[in-house]
Amino acid sequence: MPKEGDNESKEERTQDAPEETVRKRVRANTPSPHRGNTPQASPSRFVSVEELMETAKGVTNMALAHEIMVNDAFQVKPAELPEGSPVALYSLERKVKEIVHKAFWDCLEAQLKENPPTYEHSIKLLAEIKETLLSFLLPGHGRLRSRIDEVLDLPLIQQQAENGALDISQLSHFIVGMMGSLCAPCRDEDIDKLKQITDIVPLLKAIFSVLDLMKVDMANFALTSIRPHLMQQSVEFERSKFQEFLEKHPNALDYTEKWLEDTVRCLREPGADGSSAATSDPPLLLPVNVHNHAYLRLLRWDHTSDPFPETVLMDQVRFQEMHHEAEQLVLLSSVLLIVYTTTGEAISGLPGLMETLKSTVNVLLADMHTPSFSAQEALATIGEKLCVVLSQCLSQHGYSPLSADRKSTLRGQISATIQPDNTIRKLIESRVQNYLLASLEFSQHKTPPPLPGGLAPVSRELKELAVRFSRLINFNKLVFSPFYQKILHKILTTGESPSTET
Repeated sequence: MPKEGDNESKEERTQDAPEETVRKRVRANTPSPHRGNTPQASPSRFVSVEELMETAKGVTNMALAHEIMVNDAFQVKPAELPEGSPVALYSLERKVKEIVHKAFWDCLEAQLKENPPTYEHSIKLLAEIKETLLSFLLPGHGRLRSRIDEVLDLPLIQQQAENGALDISQLSHFIVGMMGSLCAPCRDEDIDKLKQITDIVPLLKAIFSVLDLMKVDMANFALTSIRPHLMQQSVEFERSKFQEFLEKHPNALDYTEKWLEDTVRCLREPGADGSSAATSDPPLLLPVNVHNHAYLRLLRWDHTSDPFPETVLMDQVRFQEMHHEAEQLVLLSSVLLIVYTTTGEAISGLPGLMETLKSTVNVLLADMHTPSFSAQEALATIGEKLCVVLSQCLSQHGYSPLSADRKSTLRGQISATIQPDNTIRKLIESRVQNYLLASLEFSQHKTPPPLPGGLAPVSRELKELAVRFSRLINFNKLVFSPFYQKILHKILTTGESPSTET
């Protein structure tokens, strides 16, 4: 509810997001990998993502809508240092802006100190402030609109200035009060600070700073508001653009077909896809079953050698990031399981210990996907640090510290998790994969799948990953379902063995 007694809700307002700011963020996060793995025998068989993007008109809008739909945390942010830009160049640009702004505010201050004061710059600022305040209103906010028009009546203000009767201080106080009525709750503190400024020039300067923040708040509110309405339009738009491209390039789904074919082959040969070979029978090869397993394979994709399927290419970077997150959760869970298994009941339930252990391990695994990271050194360091933490914790709670043998065993088992075929690591990886797979099957229900054993320490992180994974997959299914249905029907009805047909 607006403050100042107005009954019109803050939530009932919207503003177009600053499109250029959003586009820059989308472009920075939309991958354009080079398709350098095309077989030499047929160099023109596969198409590049660059061709697809150039063919689809309005691709920036498509990427923007796609980003809003698949990224629930997507927000417009205030302008910062452009990623990858030379610091010296940015510093120069910022310095020039600071000089220009300082000159403007110095000129404004000089005009107001004249006798009589000159209000040329002040009136321009008031006009800009009025325009900004009105942009925050919905058509139904008639009373607020009338009040702003009445107080910030520019022709009247001009007459008052010419007659020496203009009170800038009074108008500024009205503006601050109106901003307090329109701002998001997170800006209340900023509004309170404005009310404490008495000098007119610093006050006007601070008003513009807070208005800029309010514009960002309004843009993010607009994104939240339009997301449900954007869903169907975005699905149809992306599908139609891909269909147009497919009509010009009939082989544009070759990598997608291979992805699904390989998934079927992996499911018919348990363990061939890197999953646990201990599973009894391969899962029933229903289209939805194959499709969910195919998506799961994208979290273990070798991006350096295997071309990514065309239908998920726009989200390749996102899948890579989730792949890295899943790997770190597997290693973290493996280490914690080893600690609690090796140390025994003495540390079970000790307050704060789990979070301390998690924090210690996470810090040392933070760079595990960078070229300079040495897993062997990191795990050795983790083993040493955890032995120290555990010994201190046991002593504080009246238990005997870890013996030399237990320390040696703990360090050895932690270092052994570097091996991909390590028993504990494979067990945890299998459980993480099964949970993510179950999250796709449960995605249409309100309740999440049950958490497998051994993953309680990372339950929050794993659930957050599963939500983002399911959201991305569900949107991709909506867009490309007609194409997937044809491919899966072809794969599952041709070349099947009698047993699978039965």
